[in-house]
Amino acid sequence: MKLTVRVWRQAGPDAEGRLVGYPVDDASPDMSFLELLDVLNEGLVEAGEQPVAFDHDCREGICGSCGVVINGRAHGPERTTACQLHLRSFADGDVIDVEPWRAKGFPVIKDLVVDRSAFDRIIQSGGYVTAPTGSAPDAHATPVPKPDADLAFDNATCIGCGACVAACPNGSAMLFTSAKVAHLNSLPQGRPERARRVLDMVDTMDAEGFGGCTNTGECVASCPKGIPLTSIANLNREFLKAARTSRK
Repeated sequence: MKLTVRVWRQAGPDAEGRLVGYPVDDASPDMSFLELLDVLNEGLVEAGEQPVAFDHDCREGICGSCGVVINGRAHGPERTTACQLHLRSFADGDVIDVEPWRAKGFPVIKDLVVDRSAFDRIIQSGGYVTAPTGSAPDAHATPVPKPDADLAFDNATCIGCGACVAACPNGSAMLFTSAKVAHLNSLPQGRPERARRVLDMVDTMDAEGFGGCTNTGECVASCPKGIPLTSIANLNREFLKAARTSRK
């Protein structure tokens, strides 16, 4: 395949950025999108140019670090991570635009790399259980109703990639935060701290500069793990309940 990759190049947080086009003539349809960037970087290094900086780690759709906007869509045309997106999703001769996440909460560091430490601070503010639990108990030691277990598991699949923020027209982190809240608040171990958890995590989310949710649903459409929109409704319900309790 012959492709033209137009990549966002930005030397640093305070530098001006722009799209720069590069031809890639030896791409295979079976390559992942990150392998395409690898091939591009090999050519740039051989030519004595700076390679494109981009985040990656596991390349198995698990770690959530490979976030880029491809042709205007978070992670590209398929509902998956960029590392699991293959070039057979494109046609020979296509021009592909690759940009970093666009959100106030995700400032650009260099090229396609953004600072997603805001997510870490949201987790640090309440995404944990403080009660000492000792070693892992037997699976049947604490009965959990099946609906609660399913809800916790569905939300625990969130990998924190940030596609929800990048896809949202408001740059909202509600889907990410709601997944972390629902995961812990639906389990017995997390319920004693549920009110403080939701208040602290929402306060931190707002302080980090993420926008508000207007239920456009773009976050869900771009989430590679299928976190449901009902998680946001659950977060709103938990927040209102906790806010009333704290005022009392």
